[in-house]
Amino acid sequence: MQNGSRNVTMAYLAQVLTGTGAADRPVVDQTGLSGTFDFTFEHRAGGVLAQIAGIQPDPQGLQGPTVLEAIRDQLGLKLESTRGPIRVLVIDHVELPSEN
Repeated sequence: MQNGSRNVTMAYLAQVLTGTGAADRPVVDQTGLSGTFDFTFEHRAGGVLAQIAGIQPDPQGLQGPTVLEAIRDQLGLKLESTRGPIRVLVIDHVELPSEN
């Protein structure tokens, strides 16, 4: 499966990796790269990105690198596990709307 994007920032790529669940934890851009980038990468047709694209993986489609391996090997971006503060939205109360 091939994925890619045009005219995106590293912060946006980190947000997509977090939002799609491609990584098992939040991804924060610490590359120091500014500007926008165009990129493509190929990975196995499985996991969250394939589900979002509506692709049903078949046994032969499960060959090749995972999304995270492809990002590392094909784009040269290294994901490191570390500790640090992140922004989290917390909803502590919900009510049905009033009739007026």
